[in-house]
Amino acid sequence: MSGAAAGNKGRAKDWPLLRHAKAGLRRVFDVLERGAERLFSPALNPLAQIGALSFFLFWIVAVSGIYLFIFFDTGIVDAYSSVEWISGPHWYHAGVMRSFHRYASDLMVVTVAVHLLREFSLDRYRGTRWFSWFTGIPLIWFLYISGITGYWLVWDMLAQYVALVSAKLLDVFPIFGEPLARNFLTPEHLSSRFFSLLVFLHIAVPLILLLGMWIHIQRISRPKVNPPRLLAALILAALLAVSLWKPAVSQGPADLTRVPVEVGLDWFFLPLYPLAESWGAWSLWGLMVGVSVMLAAMPWLPPFRRAPAAEVDLPNCNGCTRCVQDCPYEAIRMVPRTDGEPFPRQAEVDADLCVACGICMGACPSSTPFRHVEDLKTGIDLPGQPLSEVREDVIAASAGLTGDRRMLVLACEHGAGGGDVGGVVTFPCAAMVPPSLIDFVLSKGLADGVLVAGCSESTCYNRLGVEWTKQRFAGARDPYLRKRVPRERLATIWASPFENGRYEAEKEAFAARLATLDAVGPGPAAEEKGKVRQEAEG
Repeated sequence: MSGAAAGNKGRAKDWPLLRHAKAGLRRVFDVLERGAERLFSPALNPLAQIGALSFFLFWIVAVSGIYLFIFFDTGIVDAYSSVEWISGPHWYHAGVMRSFHRYASDLMVVTVAVHLLREFSLDRYRGTRWFSWFTGIPLIWFLYISGITGYWLVWDMLAQYVALVSAKLLDVFPIFGEPLARNFLTPEHLSSRFFSLLVFLHIAVPLILLLGMWIHIQRISRPKVNPPRLLAALILAALLAVSLWKPAVSQGPADLTRVPVEVGLDWFFLPLYPLAESWGAWSLWGLMVGVSVMLAAMPWLPPFRRAPAAEVDLPNCNGCTRCVQDCPYEAIRMVPRTDGEPFPRQAEVDADLCVACGICMGACPSSTPFRHVEDLKTGIDLPGQPLSEVREDVIAASAGLTGDRRMLVLACEHGAGGGDVGGVVTFPCAAMVPPSLIDFVLSKGLADGVLVAGCSESTCYNRLGVEWTKQRFAGARDPYLRKRVPRERLATIWASPFENGRYEAEKEAFAARLATLDAVGPGPAAEEKGKVRQEAEG
C-alpha cells in the first residue's frame, strides 16, 4: 500500500456538495492567506491566528466594558444621559473606549465567522475534532446575546427597536406571565429595575462565553490563545484609528410614546432583526435553530470512518514522553509501567482523540530505519502506515530514481507535494517523517537529495507538523537531524495544495542544485561512503 493510500485509509468521502463547498472556500482562503503571508510574514499571518485573535478581542471588549461601567448609570433616563456624557465631554478617554468596545465586538463576530469557515474548508471538524467544533456552536449564541444586551443598555432609539423586536421574539414562548413586549409600549410599564437586570445579563453572559471558550480548546494541545505581540499591536492600532475616525454614537433617546421608524443597524450583530418583522417570529426562530442544529450535526454528516489510531509497542517504548510532547491533540498520556521493564512510565494512546497524523511516530527515538530486524517496529507506530512499510516504500520509490537528479520526495498528503508522482512517498503529516529516515536515505545512497514537502507554513493541517519538522531539522527539538547529514542535500517546501506552480519551481531549483553538487563531487552513494555503522538511534 502506498503512503497516500495508507493516509486516507478508512476515511469516508464527503457528499459532493460539501466537497465542492470546501474546495471553493479553501481556494478563497488560500489566496487570502498567501497574500497575508507576503504582507505580514507567515508568523504574523492573521488568518492563521484567527482563533487567538478572537480571544484577544474578547479581552479588549472585557477591559473596555469594565472601564465604561465605571461611568454608566442604570435607569430609564440615567442610562442614556450617562452614555452621552461618555461620548461628549469625556470623548478623549471614555468615548474612545466606547468605540473600542463597539468595534472590537464587531471584529470578534468577523473573526469567529472566519474561524468557523476556515476550519470547515480545511475539514478540521470531523472525527476526533468534533469536540472543538460542537462546543463552538453555543459560543456563537452567547456572543450574539452579549452584543444584543449591550445595545439595550444605551437606551437610544436603536436600543428601543432592539428591545421591542427581541421581546416579540421571546413572547412566542410561554415563559413569561404576560407579554414581554408590553413593557416597551408605554413609559409607565418600564422601570429602572429592568436596566439592572440588563447589566446583570451583560456581565453574566460574557462570563459564560469565556467559560465556553475555555471548554472549546480543552482537546487541543498548546492552543494559541494569544496572538503574536506585533499582530496584537497592529489590531490595537487599527481599532484606535477607526475609533478616532468614526466614533460610536447614540441615535437619539428612546421614546416609548413613539415607534422607531428609521434606525441605523449594526449589521454584524443585528442582521436578522429586519427579518423578524417580515418573516414573523416563528420563521426566524426556525431559521436560527435550524442552522445551529445543522452546524452542530456536521461532524457526523456524512458518517466519518476514522483511520486506525496510533499503537504503542511496549518492548520499544522507554517512556521518554516525546510523543506526548509532540501530539497536537492531547491524545497520548504517560501511565505507570505495566510490563515490568525498568522504566517508570509508558505511553498510552486515547483512540477517541487520535487523528492518525503519525507525528508521534516521527517523535519516537526508536523510529529508525537503520534497525535490521525481521519485524521492524518502533515505540509508537501507525497501523495504517507502520515504520516497516515506510522503509519499504522509501526503498521502492528510490529504486526508480535515475540520472543526476535522484531526488526523493517525502510529502504531506495535505500539501502541494501530496499530488506529486514518481519518487514520492506520502504521509498524513510531514512531521511523521523521522529525521533518521533522511539520514538513512542519504547515507545509504538511495537518493542524492531529499525533499520534504509539507503543508503551507502557516496553515498546517495537523497544526504543529510544520513547526516540529523545522525544529527537528534545526537541531532544536528531539529527535533532531544528525549533524552528519549534508544539509545541502536536504530541502523543504511548505506549500498548500493550490501552490503547485511554486512547488514545481522550488523542486526544480533543488534538482538543479543537486546536479551542480554532483558535478563538483560525487553524491553520497553508499559504495563511495563505505559501510555505515549499524545502529539504532536514541
